[in-house]
Amino acid sequence: MDVLQQPGPTMPILMERKSSHPLLLSSHGSATTEDGAMIMDDSELTLKKEQEIRDWIEQQDGGPGRNATSHVTPRPPGRPKPRLRRLERAFSLDDHSWRRKFKASQGSLTDPNESGSSTGSLQEAAEPSGNTHLPSGVVSRFPQITHVSDNHKVHLVHTKPLQPPPQVETRTSWRTPRTANRMRADYPDYEHQQLLRHTSSLSDTRLNGVVCDHCSNDSMRSTYSLLTPLRSKDVRNRSYLEGSLLASGALLGAEELDRYFPERLLRVFIATWNMQGRKELPETLDDFLLPSDDDFAQDMYVIGVQEGSPERREWEIRLQETLGPHYVLLHSSAHGVLYLSVFIRRDLIWFCSEVEYATVTTRIVSQIKTKGALGVAFTFFGTSFLFITSHFTSGDGKVTERILDYKKIVEGLALPRNIPDTNPYRSSSLDVTSRFDEVFWFGDFNFRLNKDRPGVNSILQCKPESDMSHLLQYDQLIKEMNDGSIFKGFEEASIQFLPTYKFDIGCDDYDTTSKQRTPSYTDRVVYKSRNKGDIRVLRYASCSLVKTSDHRPVFGLFEVRIRPGRDNIPLAAGLFDRELYLLGIKRRISRELQKRQAIKNQKNSSVCTIS
Repeated sequence: MDVLQQPGPTMPILMERKSSHPLLLSSHGSATTEDGAMIMDDSELTLKKEQEIRDWIEQQDGGPGRNATSHVTPRPPGRPKPRLRRLERAFSLDDHSWRRKFKASQGSLTDPNESGSSTGSLQEAAEPSGNTHLPSGVVSRFPQITHVSDNHKVHLVHTKPLQPPPQVETRTSWRTPRTANRMRADYPDYEHQQLLRHTSSLSDTRLNGVVCDHCSNDSMRSTYSLLTPLRSKDVRNRSYLEGSLLASGALLGAEELDRYFPERLLRVFIATWNMQGRKELPETLDDFLLPSDDDFAQDMYVIGVQEGSPERREWEIRLQETLGPHYVLLHSSAHGVLYLSVFIRRDLIWFCSEVEYATVTTRIVSQIKTKGALGVAFTFFGTSFLFITSHFTSGDGKVTERILDYKKIVEGLALPRNIPDTNPYRSSSLDVTSRFDEVFWFGDFNFRLNKDRPGVNSILQCKPESDMSHLLQYDQLIKEMNDGSIFKGFEEASIQFLPTYKFDIGCDDYDTTSKQRTPSYTDRVVYKSRNKGDIRVLRYASCSLVKTSDHRPVFGLFEVRIRPGRDNIPLAAGLFDRELYLLGIKRRISRELQKRQAIKNQKNSSVCTIS
């Protein structure tokens, strides 16, 4: 008979009953019932009870020759568990919760390496030499138990798991947005740093099913910072004057770069606008700086203005108000009515060098500097940038004068001064654009279309939409660039927008005055890179919704590949225009409050009609 089906011996239990039969005394003093059954006296009954208890104990011990207490192992009183530190407590709590979930699952519990138990209670034992009875409650709770050995080790049947175990990864990978905390695996200290971050960022309140050290990083959540830990020895000994590109802890090195830009791609917004010197500004610049068809804002905004508004400070406040608190003004400079403003995300300002700027005037006789160039240069991580906004000579047939303006600017801009050249072997003292990795040149170049007004009107009446090839075949700038007489080494994205000059103020009609100026592509953005393919154009367009000037703003979205740098450059140390930042934020808050108040007043207002 199966062991689990045979009921084991039970200890006799004394139960008092009230008999319904009257007792009769026999002649020798013992009591009998009416049917003649004999009832023992108290002494005999006590001896019989004791003998039954002894027999039951011997049966439990396996026989009379076995020690009655051999199966009972006395245990010392439990000691209080030591107080664990926070990290150990996190692992302990997670291990207990994991065991409870694991015991309740239907997975395989036969392999000790797969069981995950630290006590060994689920390990497979040797073949049993004997059987022991189990209570029926144990059988109902563990129906998969088949037999029990004499040393009380449970044997389990082999069960097939319902699904394979999850993949466990030791190499972590952060699948987060662009400003992610992810490193490339080709650096020697990658795995060490990642494992150190991984173990130091555990929290006893945020562990979700994590098993010890070998776990997938996707299942962890941390309330701790993910910044790279700094060793005290490095902080004490390093001078930070010449940090290696791959050194651990380098301020501008590869490790820090990959934390913010895992793909090493920076998105830059370049815009140029001839404001015609008008004091009036658009009601909103959202359509200009933050186009509705772009899902994400850019990392850097560079805006160049020609014939700028006399209220330059007001113009910069409006830029800050539009971009919001996520951006700060890294640099702003002016040359006459040429303005150049550089905004950058506030968490990236620590990786910029000092900003240098220089100016060139191409019209010496003019007291008001309306024609010339303004250049701004700085290094971001290990990539040097040069931004130039310029205003060339105007006039339909003055192509030669515009080429002379270009040559005067590339030879006259004295940049860089204190910032180290990232590649001096490819630099030229006669061309400022050769001394930087990435160069963006934008402005009112004043190049026109070599076609009369009626001819241009006939092409525009055909509504070319995105196909501007019929107009661009007459463009002066494209012809001169193809001939190599201007903007050597520069490129321009394909133009798929209407000419940006010259409009009547406040409408979409081209010049209706007596001069009847020919519509032209005077406002342009060109770019140049030391390493081919480092700059990729995402978009090149004009903003037709801004109509306060006779020019339409032109902007380009670019994706620039950046490289790690050495700690040998003069850092800007987080310097930005704090006063402008506060003014822009206050303006933004006031505008929002006015909107809410207007909506509230509109809801509370009522219209009464009398019939």
